[in-house]
Amino acid sequence: MRKDLIADAAIQLVAELGMRGLTHRAVDRRAGLPEGSTSAYFRTRKSLIEGLVERLATQEQQDIVLDPEDFAGAIARTLDNWLVERNRTLARYAVMLEATHHPELRTILTHSPLSQATELAAALGHEDPETSGGRILAFLDGLLFYRLVGGGSTTGPKPGTEENRQDLKIAIEKALRP
Repeated sequence: MRKDLIADAAIQLVAELGMRGLTHRAVDRRAGLPEGSTSAYFRTRKSLIEGLVERLATQEQQDIVLDPEDFAGAIARTLDNWLVERNRTLARYAVMLEATHHPELRTILTHSPLSQATELAAALGHEDPETSGGRILAFLDGLLFYRLVGGGSTTGPKPGTEENRQDLKIAIEKALRP
C-alpha cells in the first residue's frame, strides 16, 4: 500500500535526520516515488507526521504479544525487538519530542499501549490497574529510552541477544510487582 510505503520512508528519514529532515520531497525521494506523491496522500506536514505516527502505532501494536505464563519475558522480547528495530524507536521519540513544542501535534501522544499496560496491571493483581498501568508504561518507556540512547546504550548487552533479553527481563520483573 502506497501510504505505508510513504510512512515507512518518513520513519526512516526522521530516525536518520531528525524532524528537520522530514519534508514531502525528501519522503518522495526516499520512497522512490515521483515528486508530489507524498503531498497527494498527506497534504500538510502535520498530516504526514500523523500518518507516520499511525504507522508506528500499528507496528507497535502488532509487536506487543503478552504471554500470561511469562509477562516479563514477553515484554523483554518486545523491547529487545524495538532496540533492534532502532530506527522505528528513534522516530517515535523524535515525534514525541516534536509534539511537546507544537500543541497541534499533541494528538500523537495518545498513541500509547496504556490500555494494554492497564490490562497487564489488572492481571498481575495491582489494586489500581489504571494508575499502575501508567507507571509500568512509564518505566518501560524509560528503560527503552535508556537502553536506546542513554547510558545503557553503551553499557548494556547488545540488542538482539539472549543476554539482552534476560537483562531486560530481570528489570521488568522487578517493575511489574504489585
